[in-house]
Amino acid sequence: MEQKIRTGISGCGKVAHLHARALVNARNSDFRAVCSRSAGKGREFASGYGVSSYTDIGEMVNREKLDVVVICTPHPAHREPAVAAMMAGAHVMVEKPLASSLEDCDAMIATAEKTGRQLGVISQRRFYSPTLRMHRAIAGGRIGRPVLGTIVMLGWRDREYYESDPWRGSWEHEGGGVLVNQSPHQLDLLQWFMGSEIKELYGLWDNFNHPYIEVEDTAVAVLRFENGAIGNIVVSNSQKPGIYGKVHIHGSTGASVGVQTDGGAMFIAGRSGIAEPPVNDLWTIPGEENMLEQWAGEDADIFNSVDPTEYYIRLQHEDFIDAVINRNKPMVTGKEGRKTVEIFTAIYRSQKNSGPVRWPLKP
Repeated sequence: MEQKIRTGISGCGKVAHLHARALVNARNSDFRAVCSRSAGKGREFASGYGVSSYTDIGEMVNREKLDVVVICTPHPAHREPAVAAMMAGAHVMVEKPLASSLEDCDAMIATAEKTGRQLGVISQRRFYSPTLRMHRAIAGGRIGRPVLGTIVMLGWRDREYYESDPWRGSWEHEGGGVLVNQSPHQLDLLQWFMGSEIKELYGLWDNFNHPYIEVEDTAVAVLRFENGAIGNIVVSNSQKPGIYGKVHIHGSTGASVGVQTDGGAMFIAGRSGIAEPPVNDLWTIPGEENMLEQWAGEDADIFNSVDPTEYYIRLQHEDFIDAVINRNKPMVTGKEGRKTVEIFTAIYRSQKNSGPVRWPLKP
């Protein structure tokens, strides 16, 4: 007999609709309720899914006896509902990034440990077939030891995008720019693939062609990992209409593997779909060099048979629900999510202090 997990959402913005659809379709999910500070907005959102609406997250968890709450509020506003939901007894999945500050990350992680609740972070690109294939190859030692990891993410966000929600583009309400909002997926994949804690980072950021926002539209960094490997990050929202997002890992044997997670104009929740299927765009493992075309076809077939904007989020919700049921760890824990926040926090600190930033990072 399947165990149904009662699920709910906090925050009723654009990305919340993706999560609502995913929770409706997810195995073992019984989607029950949403919470919004605006009673009218909450009722309107809830009516579309036939669920209840609340303005108090503790009341929602208690009345609906929720097992899992997904946090879809703006980044600096993740901490309060996440902590409240866990204190009320629910496990919590947070939209990326875990938070915009390490202080908020640590408060959520401490609450999870205190209450014995699961805390997870959305990073659905880990569930892409090319990404999983790449991680298996690295974990299996097929490129030797990862010694060089690179991110290149060249996207675009226009003025209409930044004006589509009042919280976008400000330090106070968004917490940052391309580093906080668009690049956490790639930052997460880099540290996941490299399999080592970071030792130090030197970074720079700037705003080149978005004078109507406060935050950065471009950032670069170089990293040294504890195991001696090095890395490079280049991310930007300044290339019209968007080019690609890639993560490449090069090994000690000379073999390399890579994934293009995003191609063409970048996905924007509530405004656009995913332009191109993810694909392994680099693969030089001996004996496997000629597999790229076959894998691209297989992966495209999967991608084109589903709604990718919902499907991969659904897979991550199912992974989290399974972890709740079986009392084991989800693929992306709160502590894993903190690592992404460490990276962009270090880039901001590095520019401010005009020098490298060393780990561990404290609030």
